[in-house]
Amino acid sequence: MSAPITIRLGPRARARIAADGVQAADIAIVPAAAGGPKGLILNGLDCWLFGEFFRHAPRQRRLIGASIGAWRMAASAFDDPLAAHQRLARLYAGQRYPDKVTPAYVSQTCRALLDELLDGRDAEVLNHARHQLSVITARGIGALRNTNGARWREMTGFLLAAAGNAVSRRRLAASMERVIFHHPDDDGRWLRDGFDAFANHFVGLSQANLRDALLASGSIPLVLEAVGNIVGAPEGAYWDGGLIDYHLHLPYQRDPGLVLYPHFSDYLVPGWLDKSMPWRRARDAALDNMILVSPSAEFVRTLPNAKLPDRKDFHVYSQDHASRNRDWLKAVGESQRMAEAFARWCERPDLKQAASF
Repeated sequence: MSAPITIRLGPRARARIAADGVQAADIAIVPAAAGGPKGLILNGLDCWLFGEFFRHAPRQRRLIGASIGAWRMAASAFDDPLAAHQRLARLYAGQRYPDKVTPAYVSQTCRALLDELLDGRDAEVLNHARHQLSVITARGIGALRNTNGARWREMTGFLLAAAGNAVSRRRLAASMERVIFHHPDDDGRWLRDGFDAFANHFVGLSQANLRDALLASGSIPLVLEAVGNIVGAPEGAYWDGGLIDYHLHLPYQRDPGLVLYPHFSDYLVPGWLDKSMPWRRARDAALDNMILVSPSAEFVRTLPNAKLPDRKDFHVYSQDHASRNRDWLKAVGESQRMAEAFARWCERPDLKQAASF
């Protein structure tokens, strides 16, 4: 059977593994991409990494994510991450929406999902001694500064943002800013020196803003409502962090440790609006210390419908919620094969099997 995973290594990561093997103690950062249901395929890896691999080498690690990636990393920071990841997969796959739905309804449903995921254990996420969560959001400025929930204003603002981004990613910075909600013991110093065109704001996570930050990070424009009045954060409308940081192209090379990136793709796209622009894929020093593990094309062909779960499934399956839930959970179950393959590779890393960026 073909390998269910693809592994890519940056040059610094390759050299470290060649010298010392794959050591959990070397992993300093775990990023998690936006991407909605695609994130379900990483459940097996998440459960193994946080339920087993990292437990044998406790150290401070930065867990940083946008959208579903932020939700996954929040689950990773529970005292029992295995149970939290299983709960997240069940809740996410079990979403149900009527045929005609409003952004307010979707926002209410996602807020209820997060309430069930956190299960009254916010303090575990906020006070984890070793795993420090950061949640990325996008704050609207310019035409997106104050849409007051008016759909036409949002649509106009995002059309202008998309037009600017088509010319240059730098122009997207005129429409939104990056706001990072971070663990109380991690000030995000590695991100504070500018690394791209976007203004950055840093806000400490607390009981008062954790849920709003997580909801904002997954608030897809025109699908969910913007989140406003977040405690401790600059005033404004907050949207899905994937708009700016779809695959989290961040300055990882600033950390002396390694980055372990479970991802649903074998490349990094900077922003959600860059998906159709292959020339914007990350190819710089930010990948030097990265281990990226993703599903292989052969593995994906074995999944229901021969593809990863995605947001289009809500329309394809329509009101057949049971079939979508069944197929998404089947993909979650199959993801265990990815975890098993990566665990074997970590025990005896064959660098010839790992591609380079």
